[in-house]
Amino acid sequence: MANAPDSILLSAATVEGGEGLTQHIRTGHHQFTADEPVARGGADQGPAPYQLLLGSLGACTAITLKMYAEKKKWDLGKLVVRLKLIREPAGERVERVLDCADTVTPEQRARLLEISAKTPVTLTLSRALHIDTRFASTEPPGSATPT
Repeated sequence: MANAPDSILLSAATVEGGEGLTQHIRTGHHQFTADEPVARGGADQGPAPYQLLLGSLGACTAITLKMYAEKKKWDLGKLVVRLKLIREPAGERVERVLDCADTVTPEQRARLLEISAKTPVTLTLSRALHIDTRFASTEPPGSATPT
């Protein structure tokens, strides 16, 4: 699967199966575990995949807003991003709720909402994301991307 000449690698991860449904994730020099709760057949050794997805969206939101606020010299106080993934007949949707200091003005809050809609992970999840899947045996020898 060749990349277009103007492609940019944003991230890479390797996931290896462990005992039961537990999965070991490596990305860069970080390692962590994902699993399903006991009620879904897992051992609850780590967050479930949807929890990781929401965590990624929340982290990206908080990081982006903090960087923006620092640039503007706004004091957000303790910024908290709460997220829920909800499945409805029309499809899935995410509820994202921001909480920060009461000193943040209504105008600043409106701008933070605008910025949150433009964070990198928000944009990736909001547009159609094409996922190419194949078996490793179809790759030419030596073409694997190291993590």
